Amino acid sequence: MVQAYCLKCRKKREIKNPQNVTLKNKRPATRGTCPNCGTKVFRIGK
Repeated sequence: MVQAYCLKCRKKREIKNPQNVTLKNKRPATRGTCPNCGTKVFRIGK
């Protein structure tokens, strides 16, 4: 599973409902929510 740093929990969490997105500069990224608190989390890279 893909992990991202949650700013609200201040810990690395697995991304819930991960979605692959492409940034303006054509770099891949992953967006989703934190399973603990529901905050949006974001990670640049595959």
